[in-house]
Amino acid sequence: MNLLFFLTPKSEVAYVQSDDTLRQALEKMEHHGYAAVPLLSEDGRYIGTITDGDVLWGLKTLGFPNLQRMERVSVMELKRAHDNKPVHVNESMEALLEKVTVQNFVPVVDDERIFIGIVTRRDVIHYLAGEHRKKQDR
Repeated sequence: MNLLFFLTPKSEVAYVQSDDTLRQALEKMEHHGYAAVPLLSEDGRYIGTITDGDVLWGLKTLGFPNLQRMERVSVMELKRAHDNKPVHVNESMEALLEKVTVQNFVPVVDDERIFIGIVTRRDVIHYLAGEHRKKQDR
């Protein structure tokens, strides 16, 4: 099986861009209800992951600025605790499974590290549960 079977394409993924402000990042995460989102460069390359913890610690470091001040802080100024490791679009299912066991989502990139989407742990678990049910029904 190919990992593209599980891919949620970039067009359906909430992400933050490197030229976004702290306020924009916070509002995107709040609007979508996500605790972590991919961080992309202006040309679409995967940089890393912004988490709610990164935002919280950033707010503390900045003295809990108001919304107007957050508009002047680049999301790139946030210290990221850890980035979700991406997989290449042609990597094996084994490589995907190794990462999805320790990450809520796995970014998928092409040869140029251009972000093309994500694979979520939830989608993989649902698929595996369905396969298990099929085997039990036989």
